[in-house]
Parts: sequence; C-alpha cells; structure tokens
Amino acid sequence: MSGRLRIALTKGRLQNKSVELFEAMGLDCAPVCSPGRRLIHELPNYPLDVVLAKAPDVITYVEHGVCDLGVVGKDTILEKGGAFYEVLDLGFGRCRFALAVKKDSSFYGTYKTRRVASKYPNVTRAFFEGKGMDVDIIKIEGSVELAPILNLADGIVDIVETGATLKENGLEPIEDVAQVSARLIVNTASMKLYKNEITDFLSRMERELEGEA
Repeated sequence: MSGRLRIALTKGRLQNKSVELFEAMGLDCAPVCSPGRRLIHELPNYPLDVVLAKAPDVITYVEHGVCDLGVVGKDTILEKGGAFYEVLDLGFGRCRFALAVKKDSSFYGTYKTRRVASKYPNVTRAFFEGKGMDVDIIKIEGSVELAPILNLADGIVDIVETGATLKENGLEPIEDVAQVSARLIVNTASMKLYKNEITDFLSRMERELEGEA
C-alpha cells in the first residue's frame, strides 16, 4: 500500500459534503470533483485515494478491507450492519427514521397485528422488537408513502427530513425511530496496520469539525 490510505465515499449529497470537509482540512480534491471515467482518485497533496460508491457498497468495501475508511449514513449502518469501527459522527446528512401513519388514525390503540411498510426492514424489525411488538413488515422499494394510502399497511418507517412529503400525502410522523447522520467508519485490521496514518487523518478531521462547532 506504500503508506496511502483508501477511503470510500457515498455518492451524492454525502460525497459533496465529504469533499467540502476534506477541502477545509487542506486536502486537494480536484481529482474527485472532476472524476472523468476513473474509478479511484488519488489526492495529490495527501496520501489518500478516494473511491466513490453506493452506500451499501461503502460498508462492503470497508468491511472486506479493500478500503481502509468510509463515509456512510447511519441509516445504512443500521440497516446493513457489518464488522467495522464507527469512529466519528461527521454531523452532516442529518435526518431521522420515523414511524408515520395516516392522519387521525390509531396505530397503537389496537390489539391486531399491525402491518408496517418500509425500505428498511431490519431497522423496522429492531425498533418494534425493542417495544416487544409483533408486526408484519412489508418491504417496499419505491414510494413507501403509497402503502398506507392504498391500505396495504397501517404505517411506515422511513427517513424523514422536513416531513413535507408525508404531509402532502396525508401522513404524519408519530414517533422517532432513530437519528441519522454521516459517519466515518474504519476497517478493523486497518486500524491496527495503519494506526499512525489513520490517527493523523482522524485528528485533522476532528480539528476541522470542532472548528465548525
């Protein structure tokens, strides 16, 4: 590896926010900002290579050690799990998982088994297991808000930012499930093998984040 670290960034908004943070840390991110067709981007002024990936793949790459570090949302961590160190809350990409139902409907005031639709069945299952509740979970890939509108489900568990989409579709959040933000994760073996390099990177990042606070 010749002393260089490799980090996987989640494509999209987390990628953009990560690049902003890196640049504030003094890292030249020009190769990432103009990637062309290259898949691995070497930063010219710091021993770091950047891989852009979908959120679940970030965890896969870090877990298997082909990337030493990763930036991924807590939502993906909660849903996918994995063996790695979650070392830092980066503070951006903030939103929340929430349980939402039709307005004026009663979710908890019944003894029948509730049906809950979600793109995140593992998060949903863990939430209701923590309550000691037995629910039927329906996996939805698209607009999960349709499930209660079509009477497929009694409620949904989904990521909520402003709540505008829920409101426009006659739904309302009734309980928060988990808070979400971008996290820095580290491969367990890399933390030992490249302790000095990773510590230096973490220190730079923490100093910048503390300066923003």
